[in-house]
Amino acid sequence: MAPKNTPTSRVELLQGTLDLIILQALRWGPCHGYGMVQLIRAQTRNVLHVETGSLYPALQRLVRQGAIATEWGISDNNRRVRMYRLTTKGRARLTAERSRWEQLTEAIASLMLPPAAEEP
Repeated sequence: MAPKNTPTSRVELLQGTLDLIILQALRWGPCHGYGMVQLIRAQTRNVLHVETGSLYPALQRLVRQGAIATEWGISDNNRRVRMYRLTTKGRARLTAERSRWEQLTEAIASLMLPPAAEEP
């Protein structure tokens, strides 16, 4: 029996990280929405679950901002799908977002350590 999704068994996305996750997923190449959901789940060993109700509005926002572009393509099962790809602007944004993410994760990791003893 699969465990129920409870607050302790599920990782919730920090506000503002969805754009970073999408841009990072597209770094590996163009992808359609459902493929992106599968890629994120697979790469995170089924820890991160991006719901389509969050994904598609984020994709549309990133298109409007010029970070990603769209084109029509054919999926693995021969269906016409909208493919998303990073733009030059999106690559630059990904670099900046990754830098901020690294600063944040380092800061949080520091909080996990015991406080340094103050010198007299």
